[in-house]
Amino acid sequence: MTADASEDAEAIRLVFELARPDHPRLYDDLIRFPKGTKRINRLRVLAYDGLLTQMGQLVAVDLAPRPRVTRSDAEEGSGEVTNEMFAPSHAE
Repeated sequence: MTADASEDAEAIRLVFELARPDHPRLYDDLIRFPKGTKRINRLRVLAYDGLLTQMGQLVAVDLAPRPRVTRSDAEEGSGEVTNEMFAPSHAE
């Protein structure tokens, strides 16, 4: 998009209704904000982040805890011991 095209671009106005049964997680996130600018800005951020993620320019972080695997057969001085020592901690 060039500078000329962005100046001529028409503004988009959206009015929509969102019911919790349709998208519970989105609804719960947006309902935290009072009506108006804060809620609209949150929706803009979510939409833009979603677009970047879909285009592969933003990578979602997996925050789900993973089971910790312990190896009792790892030998001292092996890479397995070092890798386990510096692995991310997992809440149990």
